[in-house]
Amino acid sequence: MLMTRLNRVAVWAALLSIVLATGLLAGALHVRGASPAASAAGEPFDIVISGGRVIDGTGNPWFLADVGIRDGRIAAIGQLCPPAGDTCPARRRIDATGLYVTPGFIDMLGQSEFTVLVDGRAESKIRQGITSEITGEGESVAPQNEKTLPEAQEGVAPFGIQIDWRSLTQYFARFERQGSAINLGTNVGAALARKSVLGSENRPPSPAELDQMRAIVAEAMQQGALGISSALIYTPGTYAKTDELIELAKVAARYGGVYSTHMRNEGKDIFPALDEALRIGREAGLPVHIYHLKVSGSTVWGKMDQVVARIDQARAAGQEVTANIYGYRAGANGLSANLPSWALEGGTEKSIERLRDPATRARIKAAMAGRFREYMAHDILINSVSNEKLRDLEGKRLDEIARERQKDPVDVMFDILIEDRMQTGQITFMMQEPDIERAFVQPWVAFGCDYGAVRPDGVLGRDRAHPRAYGNFPRLLGHYTRDLRLLPLEQTIRKMTSLPAQIMRIEDRGVLRPGMWADVTLFDYARVRDVATFEDPNRYSEGIRYVIVNGQLVLDDGRITDARPGRPLRGRAWTGAN
Repeated sequence: MLMTRLNRVAVWAALLSIVLATGLLAGALHVRGASPAASAAGEPFDIVISGGRVIDGTGNPWFLADVGIRDGRIAAIGQLCPPAGDTCPARRRIDATGLYVTPGFIDMLGQSEFTVLVDGRAESKIRQGITSEITGEGESVAPQNEKTLPEAQEGVAPFGIQIDWRSLTQYFARFERQGSAINLGTNVGAALARKSVLGSENRPPSPAELDQMRAIVAEAMQQGALGISSALIYTPGTYAKTDELIELAKVAARYGGVYSTHMRNEGKDIFPALDEALRIGREAGLPVHIYHLKVSGSTVWGKMDQVVARIDQARAAGQEVTANIYGYRAGANGLSANLPSWALEGGTEKSIERLRDPATRARIKAAMAGRFREYMAHDILINSVSNEKLRDLEGKRLDEIARERQKDPVDVMFDILIEDRMQTGQITFMMQEPDIERAFVQPWVAFGCDYGAVRPDGVLGRDRAHPRAYGNFPRLLGHYTRDLRLLPLEQTIRKMTSLPAQIMRIEDRGVLRPGMWADVTLFDYARVRDVATFEDPNRYSEGIRYVIVNGQLVLDDGRITDARPGRPLRGRAWTGAN
């Protein structure tokens, strides 16, 4: 028996010597994708990130390695540089000692489609470590036509943007021409498809009109949309029946798309709304992704466990369902979202006309009584206005304004909407921390800022942003992961990188692996934190040191560079021919 064991040892020793002699094991142990000798002997790397703790995005534990970048892509990962003091085969070497090196973060709900045209630096995103974002929540940036343009143009006019595109292809051409620090992909909005055909009418489409809407979705998918989205608390999305959404989602499914939804209700009717989202996915035959998953309002606080159980049940039955969240107990949208959908039918002018008519105004107020049992006037903070004469309202709660004006809070809301032509933004305190934490730890939950790229100064700093615009990803890293220890760091990084790439079928980003696009974030885990608050929101986060997009540094040791390497992120159906 002893001799048998010795013979086995001898055989394994002989095999090991052969492996070491051929360099196979050395390559396996030290380099993932390329050997140091091959890299040094050939063309130098554009960038080598040396000595950092690499988290590759898969959820695996971190490891010490160098990351080599060449021609915009990850070229090699391993021991790429000789010992300290020797020359590293790279045009630029970044010493990442003490830093974590991860794939660039992917914002699952970005909203920067217009603001990157104002300022391509996208600094509020880059300083969070975000390198890519997905946008298009119900109403996407394209297509545009004579029925969609007037209100869209009014909304972006304060930023000096002229909407000179009609198709998604034309938008992406402008995006590339102007340049952006971040990559950007979009869904096609079901509401925009509806508005393109029906305007703001509250009625079902005829068979011919539904065919036109299908054609709009098909064209957008062919031009690179990642999927179809709905926002079912905003008009005209509220007017769409479930069957209409299923028919449009079937078109996206044919092109390999995803159905992303701001569900019809996130409060007391959240479970019927969730059932509707799941039904759309099942009957259309495509994955379901739920925007900013929450239980909203005191009547449903504590019910996140039930929501999670319902989604887990669907997944156990074989349905692909995922979600995203942000790490704050307040949401943000338009003040007009508090109105019943019928009061918004027909667009801005019709809505203002209704609010000015005493009888209709009383009817609207009566319809809102139930909603204001969930969200009291103190829960609503005005954070942005279009009318400069109302600028003093920013940062004030609705009940405070009501006391100043000595009027009922709901009437004050109506007055503000009239004076501001329905353009007022609100922050609404609607959630509880335990529900957020329960959602945070789910393996199928990714993250999104639900806000566009902004900055503290200039036209993009004119309004008070929601702090999530500046701090969401650092808050998820610092507060929820490091301080509360809700998840290991590697799992949080997975939910910021490979999980969103998997959800949106982005196959060449989200993981640090040779051949992937070189989107890389380096951060100081001890220092990473959100600084923006609801009282002082327009402040950049701290702790993100370097950000690389498509192989180019856009944040270099804390300094924003002039590089604008961002690219459109197009869906599977795009062939480059349209």
